[in-house]
Amino acid sequence: MSDDTGMGLRERKKLATWQSIRDAALDLIDRRGFESVSLDDIAEAAGVSRTTLFNYFASKEAIVLDPAPQDPRRWRSLMADRPQGEPLWVSLQSVYLGYLATFSDSLVTQKRLMALSPTLADSSREHAARFKGELRDWVAGRTPPGREVYAELALNTADAVMSTAYTLWSPSDGFDRLMDLAQTCFDQAGRGFADA
Repeated sequence: MSDDTGMGLRERKKLATWQSIRDAALDLIDRRGFESVSLDDIAEAAGVSRTTLFNYFASKEAIVLDPAPQDPRRWRSLMADRPQGEPLWVSLQSVYLGYLATFSDSLVTQKRLMALSPTLADSSREHAARFKGELRDWVAGRTPPGREVYAELALNTADAVMSTAYTLWSPSDGFDRLMDLAQTCFDQAGRGFADA
């Protein structure tokens, strides 16, 4: 998902370089497999030096899994845009679905590649940690005293909703199916399980 609104020329150039490295990597890995592609292969395909590659990505896993440079700004905006006084569950649903939508251009490829590479699958868990940490801080800032148990339960349930939808989703069904599954899971969790 591209959004360079309000970016200066330097930022747009950096984003274009980031994207060209990511695109080259995904193309090579898609054709040859994650383990068979080296960082030198990716740098050469992207037309950058190995040093430049490391200015943008810490590892080969990061090239595939890192959020786009503009994504943290997007998810912070998703949180900031939720109105004060909105029920926490409604806010969490909106934020999580908005966050998921930021990956519409890459998640199909990422999940397909993770299914083929145990190394990549093992690395995927740490890459959502930044978003989850910021979301946890945001929830804490909106939680009045005495509501900590509810807030923690809602946050953990929303995380389980997303994990469940992702687990049930097949990349061959397309990204829209993942969004539908996530919405279905949010609806069920919101209704509860006692009478389900």
